[in-house]
Amino acid sequence: MKKKFIYIIALVAAVALIAFVLTKNKEKNENEQKIVSLKNSSISIRVDTVETKPIEAQSVSNGTFMPSQELKFSAENSGRVQKVLVDEGDVVRIGQTLAIIKGDKLSVDVVSARAAYDNAVADAKRYENAFKTGGVTKQQLDQAQLTLSNAKAKLDQANISFGDASIKATINGIVNKKMIEPGSVVSPGTELFELVNVSKLKLTVTVPEAQVPALKKGNTVKVKASVYPDKEFSGKISFIAPKADESLNFPVEIEIANNPNNELKAGMYGTADFGGSEQQKPIRTISRNAFVGGVNAGQVFIVKDSVATLKKITPGRVFGDKVEVLDGLQDGEIVVISGQINLTNGAKVSILK
Repeated sequence: MKKKFIYIIALVAAVALIAFVLTKNKEKNENEQKIVSLKNSSISIRVDTVETKPIEAQSVSNGTFMPSQELKFSAENSGRVQKVLVDEGDVVRIGQTLAIIKGDKLSVDVVSARAAYDNAVADAKRYENAFKTGGVTKQQLDQAQLTLSNAKAKLDQANISFGDASIKATINGIVNKKMIEPGSVVSPGTELFELVNVSKLKLTVTVPEAQVPALKKGNTVKVKASVYPDKEFSGKISFIAPKADESLNFPVEIEIANNPNNELKAGMYGTADFGGSEQQKPIRTISRNAFVGGVNAGQVFIVKDSVATLKKITPGRVFGDKVEVLDGLQDGEIVVISGQINLTNGAKVSILK
């Protein structure tokens, strides 16, 4: 009996020991999971350091060539296209007929208006002669002259409408698009042709504020097209915007005379070289990618002790991928440049190397 009692006590002790060990292991696992969870709760980011250093002023800007003139021709009257006298790619001059719209009704209108006008002229002369002899009153003479004036206006209008049946170029250029063929039926507003003039082109670029004082209207600028890396074109500044764009840069328009072969085409990518670069005085800057919601929003996340804090700053000029900081940050502070979309104010972060 005594042995049996000892056996039972030993068994209970063994079970208690196993339960104790299992409980401790469970607590250890839970603690480890909590630590892993805490570690995984941080958000991975990339950062940049605020620093003050000289910035090289931008001397080269890029843009797209645009035609000096671009015009779409639309029909003035309804009718059927009788002749199309040009094709896409043809060079046309001012006053050249591009197409003829069948104008039978318009021709009849001109004949009718001409007859009414001739009759009004004859009546006016008869009334003038009769007035001299007292055969008609002054009021009757005035009415006859008014009728003549109205008839002349209707004849002029009929001639204009008849003339609109012949579609004529109003600019020198090249037929870029032809939207009609003989037999097409058109109505007022129907697009017929698109003409572009590439004998001169415009290149619109943007320059930073610091460079604007050195630019003047009429200044010569070296221009290159990406498709002709070995060729250089000469341009002149034709416009400098009085107001900066959203990036705090100023649009500048450059006019370029094309070569005789019209090698430059509208839509090509171009580069304007404004001359040698200059070193500006040291400027406090951060990466342009640091801004939340764009440069103008003036908000960035700074990192301290692995915690991200949203901060309002005052941005200044834009120098390529760098933005001047006028107020709100000091040299050495760390700003987030990637991963902001996942951040909230006070979030824990881990910095990717």
